[in-house]
Amino acid sequence: MTRQVPKQVKFYQTGSFAVGGRLLDAPERTVQSDIKRTNSLTLGHRACQGCGEALGARYALDAAMRATGNKIIAANATGCLEVFTTPYPETSWQIPWIHSVFGNAAAVGSGIAAALRVKGREDIRVVAQAGDGGTVDIGIGCLSGMLERNDDVLFICYDNEAYMNTGVQRSGSTPPAARTATTEAIGPQPGNRWGQGKKMPLIAMAHEIPYVATATVAELHDLEYKIEKAMSFRGARYVHILVPCPLGWGSEPANTIRIARLAKETGIFPVFEAEHGEVTGASKIRSRVPVEEYLMLQRRYAHLFKPSRRDDVIEKIQEEADRNIRRFNLLDEEN
Repeated sequence: MTRQVPKQVKFYQTGSFAVGGRLLDAPERTVQSDIKRTNSLTLGHRACQGCGEALGARYALDAAMRATGNKIIAANATGCLEVFTTPYPETSWQIPWIHSVFGNAAAVGSGIAAALRVKGREDIRVVAQAGDGGTVDIGIGCLSGMLERNDDVLFICYDNEAYMNTGVQRSGSTPPAARTATTEAIGPQPGNRWGQGKKMPLIAMAHEIPYVATATVAELHDLEYKIEKAMSFRGARYVHILVPCPLGWGSEPANTIRIARLAKETGIFPVFEAEHGEVTGASKIRSRVPVEEYLMLQRRYAHLFKPSRRDDVIEKIQEEADRNIRRFNLLDEEN
């Protein structure tokens, strides 16, 4: 009788580069899987379950730290990110971090960059960050000034499409037809009115700064790549990250990544990058889906389906997504 020699099986420690028992190749690994990661935003914060902003900020800041040899200073506007990470006297930040008021994170970042320039510290870089309220509304003047001067600051907008910290009020980034506390789902045009708001990435591009990019928390390799690329430039840079909010969007916490992916795959949120005002690349849609699949996962759009279906509004949202697809060339020819 021949003795069977058992097959050797490798086991990998939790927290290593292993996924499903398979050791990932280096290009497939993320900053977060590296045991040397900075962990800029660490445990103890009080974000809601499934918070896209907490995930986006952690990956973005760790990528910036890796790109700069762990030498950054962050200026953070008032908002959800500031509130849930720094309940006095505690903090979840493990980097030099400055809290600014709601609308002046860009100005504070510019001041830090100017001080470092005077001191001759070109090795230390500056990141300013805010939500959509502190970016496209309250902070747009300070941000435009920063971009116009081409100050050496990376500004990151974590876009959850409303003022979530103060009660889910409409912002300049709230999409059409979405229900918020100040855009109720009533009347012939329920939810947020059409023709309002701002497309902040395009406004940043209009300043013809060195680098502008958009990203979502559904594609973390892409997010990390764009943050690291942004840190390779000098001058003003702007990265706009879509971060779904289960509380404000009325979605299940477990669906945060799915919703972010659908925003890109429908064309509702175009993912691209630009240099000096010109689009240089776009993340192609891999499997195109109708906007309805995105809308149905969020209670802020529930009025489009019950008590009666609003096909006219859904079709209008689809037209906007189709326009994004054409504008940014989001489909390969075979799709």
